[in-house]
Amino acid sequence: MQTATIIIKNGYQPTEVHFQAQQPAQIIFQQEDSSPCLNEVQSTALQFKVQLAVGDTKTVTIDTSQPGEYEFACGMNMFHGKVVIDS
Repeated sequence: MQTATIIIKNGYQPTEVHFQAQQPAQIIFQQEDSSPCLNEVQSTALQFKVQLAVGDTKTVTIDTSQPGEYEFACGMNMFHGKVVIDS
């Protein structure tokens, strides 16, 4: 299982993660920011939407069947990140 941890603090750290196509993958979101804007992470392309309170850690499974670049953002669409699925 491929995994990447993204810390939410003044945005997303790191802002970009890479996975190999056709291999199971998960992103672990670790919430360290109390801003209401950052209490939600969503991606239409990757089909997830999660709520996170300060101190929460949530895992999202990523579909890696199609190589490409997929964006995610906070609930207010002010902070952005990217998932890159390499072929």
